[in-house]
Amino acid sequence: MNKNMQDQKFDFLRHNQSAWNKQALDQNEWSKPVSSDMIQDAKQGKWEIHLTPKPLNKAWLGEVKGKKILCLASAGGQQAPVLAASGASVVVFDISEEQLKQDEHVAQRDGLFLETFRGDMRDLSIFDDESFDMVFHPISNHYVEDVNPVWKESYRVLKKGGLLLSSFFNPVVFVGDRNPEDQEAGIIRPRYTLPYSDLKDLDKNQIEKKIENKEAFVFGHTLSDLIGGQLRAGFLISDFTEEMQPHPRFLLDSYVPAFIATRAIKL
Repeated sequence: MNKNMQDQKFDFLRHNQSAWNKQALDQNEWSKPVSSDMIQDAKQGKWEIHLTPKPLNKAWLGEVKGKKILCLASAGGQQAPVLAASGASVVVFDISEEQLKQDEHVAQRDGLFLETFRGDMRDLSIFDDESFDMVFHPISNHYVEDVNPVWKESYRVLKKGGLLLSSFFNPVVFVGDRNPEDQEAGIIRPRYTLPYSDLKDLDKNQIEKKIENKEAFVFGHTLSDLIGGQLRAGFLISDFTEEMQPHPRFLLDSYVPAFIATRAIKL
């Protein structure tokens, strides 16, 4: 690894923060605040939220009214305001101030109360032990190199009996070569080993292009860390689901579920 790559590895979190600020300003799919109509419906008990692209099975949540919920790396003006409108006490923690502004915008617009904090999902030291009834953590931990601190911190801040609802990419989606010619020819060509890292597996030109385009660096974790890491942190996984990618980006997405979600309990 050359010096520039080493420097970028050291600064990848700051780069990812800038990348998500840009996505929020560009109003990408996960940065478009929900409508006032959706908030009004939620106040009347008609609502849904997303841990994966499909609406989440509400049995995973149980009763949310009166619960204190940490939306972890989950800003963007979508999940947190709906939960707040449904009667939960919501805290949003995210690396991107622009993503957090989306939640603040909806709260101000629709008369909701929620708190926002900026920080690294691996360090929740601003919160006391056993502060939350639920941690809601939708697909985002592929933006950090090591997911294990996320599970450990989530366990620490949850009350006994609390829930961790999390989702992440199936690691297999990181293995294939992304050559467009292979895609067009219907060829899936394994190239990368797990754990995957943009910083380790991409060449200098590819890394520099991502920096220039303000694209976030991503990391593909093993199931030993994604699922085993939750178990080692102390959680009991009470349910598990997989989901296909509704808008396949790579050929592999049409053959295997791209998304995994887990429901875990702090006993």
